[in-house]
Amino acid sequence: MRIIQATLEHLDLIAPLFVKYREFYGELPYPVFSRAFLEKRLRRKESVIYLALQDDDETRVLGFCQLYPSFSSLSLKRVWILNDIYVAEEARRQLVADHLIKTAKKMARETHAVRMRVSTSSNNQVAQKVYESIGFREDTEFKNYVLPIPSGN
Repeated sequence: MRIIQATLEHLDLIAPLFVKYREFYGELPYPVFSRAFLEKRLRRKESVIYLALQDDDETRVLGFCQLYPSFSSLSLKRVWILNDIYVAEEARRQLVADHLIKTAKKMARETHAVRMRVSTSSNNQVAQKVYESIGFREDTEFKNYVLPIPSGN
């Protein structure tokens, strides 16, 4: 397995797995819009995407993760949000997520980030165990809230 940072050249490799990731969380696939979304993030350098590739087949993506930059006003430092991570069904239990997250952690350290944040479904026990095994801790200091912004009026 090889971990690389994705560029626009990798868009056609990432997009199908990104669609499966969205479906995993109950969203409609929207392959054209999903690809356009990823393209915009990469083109504008608004996110960092890492790909796990099969050693003997560079066109086979085992998984990906996408991180968005943020900042902490309290610590006056960068924060990375591990927003998306997905491993292809046939590649699960091969430590793909571990390798992706360790690469993301190295990048966070190199960019002098104070922390990485990640969220997952409260019923996704597998992801929770992976995050905890790598060193993520549940936030007990701050409670997070979401404010939905409806489209239209």
